Amino acid sequence: MRKSIVTQESPDATRKGINWLDIESIARVEITSEDPLQPIESALQPIGAPGWCADASGPQRIRVLFDHPQRISRVYLLISEEEVGRTQEFVLRYAQDGGETFREIVRQQFTFAPPGTTVEQEEYQVELAGVTALELEIVPDLSGGTAKAKLGRLLFA
Repeated sequence: MRKSIVTQESPDATRKGINWLDIESIARVEITSEDPLQPIESALQPIGAPGWCADASGPQRIRVLFDHPQRISRVYLLISEEEVGRTQEFVLRYAQDGGETFREIVRQQFTFAPPGTTVEQEEYQVELAGVTALELEIVPDLSGGTAKAKLGRLLFA
């Protein structure tokens, strides 16, 4: 039998051969809030730090504004919740006009039920040209609870 112990983060997110965009050098990021111990920079890199967490409960928005229009072919998203059972919704959008008009890529709900279901991991193949902004809106608890939005990874290629 072949066996290996793996982390919850997908090897797809960090595998060689995918040229993830270096957001830090090509874009500006706007966020509605962040925990100083888990800043957004942590979620926008393929490996390393523990990801981003909001500083406040309720809906949160992360907006990536590119310095120059980009071609986007892949979006990788990882969210984990190991403490609070909840149903969250996220919406991923893009704009080609500097962030004036957004078009929806995907809207999805997911229920976390620790200790069993604790990870939502998505990878979307897209063909978007001339992208000037990407926006992720997270409603961390559709029931209106006090859960904070979390994001392990948000990567674009």
